[in-house]
Amino acid sequence: MTKIIRIGMDTSKSVFVLHGVDAAEQPILRRKLRRRQVLEFFAQLEPTKIGLEACGAAHYWARELAALGHEAVLLPPQYVKAYVKRNKNDAADAEAICEAMSRPTMRFVPVKTAEQQAALMLVGMRNGLVRRRTQLTNAIRGYAAEFGLTAAKGLDKIEPLLARIADAALPGLAKELFAAYAHEYAQLKVQIAKIEARLMAWHKHNELSRRLVEVPGVGPIGAALTAMKVPDPHAFRCGRDFSAWIGLTPKDHSTAGKTRLGVITRAGDEALRSVLVVGATSVIQKVKQGKGHPSPWLVELLRRKPPKLAAIALANKNARIIWKLMVSGERYNPARRDTVLAAVKDAARRRRRWPKRAILDRGCARCHWATAGRDGETALRSNKETDLKEAGERRSSRCLANSPPRSGQLMCYQNLTT
Repeated sequence: MTKIIRIGMDTSKSVFVLHGVDAAEQPILRRKLRRRQVLEFFAQLEPTKIGLEACGAAHYWARELAALGHEAVLLPPQYVKAYVKRNKNDAADAEAICEAMSRPTMRFVPVKTAEQQAALMLVGMRNGLVRRRTQLTNAIRGYAAEFGLTAAKGLDKIEPLLARIADAALPGLAKELFAAYAHEYAQLKVQIAKIEARLMAWHKHNELSRRLVEVPGVGPIGAALTAMKVPDPHAFRCGRDFSAWIGLTPKDHSTAGKTRLGVITRAGDEALRSVLVVGATSVIQKVKQGKGHPSPWLVELLRRKPPKLAAIALANKNARIIWKLMVSGERYNPARRDTVLAAVKDAARRRRRWPKRAILDRGCARCHWATAGRDGETALRSNKETDLKEAGERRSSRCLANSPPRSGQLMCYQNLTT
């Protein structure tokens, strides 16, 4: 039998469709399996590369296939869709997965361990309980308003509202239902407190999470969530790629050499993006209240931009800092931040001494090397002493070496450096 070099597997709850090719890229395996047959089939197969879409239960199957000696890779579904030739069925999806995983530029999803997925259950359960609490408090406020009882914003106003409802002259049925709401609200408070205590315990026992929480705007939940959801930070080439993966970079719709940037893409993990934005918003609120020690960059940004836009920019910056801390193993150092910012400002200040573009005399020996481009217009380059020496002392009669250039005149490089 010809050796299979690659298999694409379309998964579901009970039906699994396989599409395998040989070294000549010819299909030699098309098969449908039931759930109980999957591991038995791959246990008898020679080790090969298997691709799956990163969807429900994909991490489980990737771990099981890796335990059998195969190389299992997970592909983002949106990258696979482009390889579906026509129509939508399981066989076409399996073939598209097999084709997509062969691309040299394809990006894969790191496989999460069972421990990481168990930790993610903590965050998922907390989010579900918080959503249920929000729904419950909204229902209590809405029904109470029908009887003329209102309360200010905030969770701390719910229990006083329930106490007022218990003492108010309401119909017996309404009081019974409000009592049921109050009992459910008390239970939710206890459950959320227990989940948050376990989440904090996980955070304190994770070295990476403890380092990330030192970044201003990153709290324990955000640090723990990042450590859980990013098992391999080296999969990103740079901090900007990590920020783009979260969805904090502008949407690019450029064409014909014209750059057109829009709102943030909102791609990637919504939970991770939301905690970074919420943390950045908290930092900005403290700055507006005159508290803390904000960076000069943030103070200047708030002077020029609206707070919400500044929050996105700060979240973007924090994402890049987080990536750097994850790949380097370093701790957050505020002093280094200020040093780098001062160096950037100093470089910008020095660049402002020079004109961005200049009209230079092609006939002048001192500025001959600096001229490039049509009509003698060029971006100013760094001083090249060796080129000046080779050019000698030849000077152009049109070069304005000793007087400031006027509009439309040709100028010598020497004028630009004095």
